[in-house]
Amino acid sequence: MGLTGIQIFKMLPKTNCAECGVPTCLAFAMNLAAGKAELDSCPYVSDEAREQLAEASAPPIRPVAIGAGTRAFKIGGETVMFRHEKTFYNPTALAAMVSSDMDSKALDKKLKEWNALQYERVGLNLRPELVAVKDANGDAAAFAGVAKKIAEESEFGLVLMTDNLEAMKTAVDGCAFKKPLLYAATADNVEEMGNLAKETGLPLAVRGDNVDDLIALSDKLTGMGLKDLVLDSGAREIKGLFQDQVAMRRAPLKAANKSLGFPTITFPCEMAGNLDMETLIASMLIAKYAGLAVLSDFKGESLFPLLLERLNIFTDPQRPMTVTEGIYEIGAPDENSPVLVTTNFSLTYFIVGGEIEGSRVPSWLLVMDTEGLSVMTAWAAGKFAGDAVAMFVKKCGIADKVAHKNIIIPGYAASISGEMEEDLPDWKVTIGPRDASLIPKFLKDMAK
Repeated sequence: MGLTGIQIFKMLPKTNCAECGVPTCLAFAMNLAAGKAELDSCPYVSDEAREQLAEASAPPIRPVAIGAGTRAFKIGGETVMFRHEKTFYNPTALAAMVSSDMDSKALDKKLKEWNALQYERVGLNLRPELVAVKDANGDAAAFAGVAKKIAEESEFGLVLMTDNLEAMKTAVDGCAFKKPLLYAATADNVEEMGNLAKETGLPLAVRGDNVDDLIALSDKLTGMGLKDLVLDSGAREIKGLFQDQVAMRRAPLKAANKSLGFPTITFPCEMAGNLDMETLIASMLIAKYAGLAVLSDFKGESLFPLLLERLNIFTDPQRPMTVTEGIYEIGAPDENSPVLVTTNFSLTYFIVGGEIEGSRVPSWLLVMDTEGLSVMTAWAAGKFAGDAVAMFVKKCGIADKVAHKNIIIPGYAASISGEMEEDLPDWKVTIGPRDASLIPKFLKDMAK
């Protein structure tokens, strides 16, 4: 950590091959310095430079990958204390707890209910990631059976929670393919759990009685060659946990303390007597600065606000949310359906799209890339100008889908109609309403 983009650029091959996904080595170096690219994306970097850069460009809080398949994710990898300084990258993972002595039918019911908790929001699928399986009575077979069932029959990732080494080994044998998080190495079993994590290549949680204990355990495990660690300070009281979370974030970022340079795991389920209070605690931890929060259950009324909070916090504040440029079909339009155009700011798209859908008039919606700006802002910035919109209409292919040449532009951009008509002489440019809420009436009146 600490190298600038220019310093990184000097160690790159400077071929500008674009195989890393960006057009130049300088652009790749800038992304690497900002934590937005992986060094492995460059196929031509020398072994010597790779060794230097891997250490120098690594984020102060190591990213740790957990899970496999559709709900695989990373925690950690953060580079700043506060979101406004830059951005937060890897959202807090959410887990719900089950006991190893849970009845099979009850577990089936839970998994079915939890899997249904998925929400579409600004084009994203918001959902929880993990199930934490807690060893209830030391029965290795029962613990492994529940873990295997979840791994094989659901999309959820796993946290395996037991101090019993044999139970952990048995469970890992049945679900290692899901890349579970092993919880936890303690002062009593640190070498055994460390060796198991090293043999299996799985991430390992470390639990101490306090932050000082964690430092000692973390140093011992990293000395064994382990890198993918997740830290639990042991605090189960709100004030103490809050202080620990801030201290454990600050230490690697401000004091270069590598012993604490890992994401954290927290347990709201052990800090409250009801799910409502757990949810309040989890909301604090999403902001300050948990990598993973374990709840006693998932319920829509508590999970949805946590997912929304997480979405808002882990969105780049310097970059608007966007949708992909292109042609969107709303309500199965045909060749005679109206054509509207708007910008790719996600909020604009979903408001306009929702109003069109509510009108029950099947329509084509052209979404133009304006770098995430709303209609008014994009127009004022010259990114939704008449010539640019006309060029987009020509190249997007809508002319091949409709039998008419009539396009509806937002009322706020009425002034671009003349320029559009010059560049699109075969098209009629209709000025639509200024307010999206008037779109349904506008489309219905047109359809008469």
